[in-house]
This record gives sequence, structure tokens and C-alpha cells, in this order.
Amino acid sequence: MRITHITRGLGYRIPLKAAAVSRERWGTMTTERPVHCSEASRSILDQITDKWSMTVMAVLEEPRRFNEIKRRIEGVTQRVLTQTLRRLERNGMIMRRVLPTSPVGVEYSLTKLGESLREPFDHLCAWTAANTDEIRAHQMEYDRRTHRGRSQKASAPRQLEEAERA
Repeated sequence: MRITHITRGLGYRIPLKAAAVSRERWGTMTTERPVHCSEASRSILDQITDKWSMTVMAVLEEPRRFNEIKRRIEGVTQRVLTQTLRRLERNGMIMRRVLPTSPVGVEYSLTKLGESLREPFDHLCAWTAANTDEIRAHQMEYDRRTHRGRSQKASAPRQLEEAERA
């Protein structure tokens, strides 16, 4: 039987030729293609996927006023929420509408662009929920292995021993 493809992770197939090109280009055998993200797209990705931006967008399933958003997001300060809303508005993810009330009110809602992010975000949230226990187990194992949380002084003798053995 002739093998022409390598099947990876979620069942996607990569031709062996692509794997060989990858090996030549990067010096190691890999079947994954490098991610080519421009500086501009990395910057935007950082801005829309930070903790508060994703939380605000999740809260905006319907138009909401500032204080209503703030009440729904535990731990966010007024300053951070204001900065997050401005950044999302600047990136076209949300729209700010001044309401003709006395006193003047402001309402925030997702734009079409922001709505288009809802489906991938929902998939990410579902993946996170499905894998939380496994990820936490890995974190605990890592912390146990590396003695994370101990003071540097407590782990210094062990580090010296390990360095001497090497």
C-alpha cells in the first residue's frame, strides 16, 4: 500500500509532499504548515481575543447600556470596560448609539462583523468547556513537576543538585 497523505489531529490530511517541503524549509519533520499571520492581523487578534473583549461580546447578545454590561461582568472596572468598549468600537465589532434620553444614555450592540465572530467564539467556548478538566489536570501535573508556587529559596537546592548532575 502506498502512503500519500498523513492524517493529523482532527482528521485533516496533509500530502506527504507538503510534509517534505516543510521539513526542507524548517529543518525538522513536521506535517503542520507554519501560520503566516501579518503583524496587523496579529495585533487585531490580540485586541479582540483578550479576556475582557470576548466577555463583553458574549454579554452583547442584545443591545445593552454601559451599566448593564458592567453589572453582568464580574470583576471588570469602569476604566477597563470603557477601554474595552472603545477598542471594540474602533475595530468595528460593536456599535455605540447615543440614546435621546435625559440624562443622555449610551447603548452598545454587536455589528455584523461582531456577530460574525459569535460562531467561532461559541466553538472556542465549547471546546474550552469540554477540555477544562484535562487542561486543569495538565496544569496541576506541570505545577507539581516544576514545584510551581514554592519560593525560589526552597527550590534553589534542588536546582543546584540537578545542575550538578547534568
